[in-house]
Amino acid sequence: MTTGLQQTGALARRAVVGTARLPQAWFPALFFPLVLMVIFTGSFGDAPGNIPGFPPVRSFLDFAVAGAVLQGVLIGGTSAGAAFAADIEGGFFDRLVASPVSRMAILAGRMAGSVALALVQSLLYIGIAVVFGATIVNGLPGLLAVLAIGSVLAVATSGLGIYLALRTGSAEAVQGTFPLFLILLFFSSAFFPRETMDGWFATVADLNPISYIVEGMRNQIVGGAEAGSTLVALLWAAALAAIAVVACLAAYRRRLGGGQ
Repeated sequence: MTTGLQQTGALARRAVVGTARLPQAWFPALFFPLVLMVIFTGSFGDAPGNIPGFPPVRSFLDFAVAGAVLQGVLIGGTSAGAAFAADIEGGFFDRLVASPVSRMAILAGRMAGSVALALVQSLLYIGIAVVFGATIVNGLPGLLAVLAIGSVLAVATSGLGIYLALRTGSAEAVQGTFPLFLILLFFSSAFFPRETMDGWFATVADLNPISYIVEGMRNQIVGGAEAGSTLVALLWAAALAAIAVVACLAAYRRRLGGGQ
């Protein structure tokens, strides 16, 4: 008899393999962050050292890597939710619930698969950036810190996607929330430092938790990272993950109890 951990692992593998087999599921999460990283690097390559308030970095590419990692994780959350909703629409979710599979493994497997995909994507973005001249100043510890923050954030984003899937049961409805992720992304310091912002945009970026998460990642890449910025990023990511998991569990119990 399989354990809950084995069941979670099997469902996580299914999530990863299922995503890998569908280009429409993994292509946006790989393509768009890389394209934006190239566009912003090409457009603002001279920003370091020339724009007042811009932090001292070796190149804008170093600065942009964290934004690409963050964007990939956010897109991955939408994909995880849409895939979970597709399982609900296709009846696979009902078959899992009726089977001896641990009910918690159903949720944990999808989230674990999302974390695994986020790690692969993050390593790909960073690897491509390094090939084109980027440097992780803090070395292996910095890389591990970036991956740790991204992994915790992947729990939050996939949890939100799964929550929406449980509440709506519609892959189309989950995918329709993608603009909300874009708003969080662009109204943050993912692509430009908060020190160069002013007015209402600066206020929004200061209030956006995504700013502190991406800055914690970025500081590990460009160097000069203080333990405090990494801890703040992890705490924000963990807080968002906790909220998402609690919301998922509530929506899960509601659906299993027959409430819609």
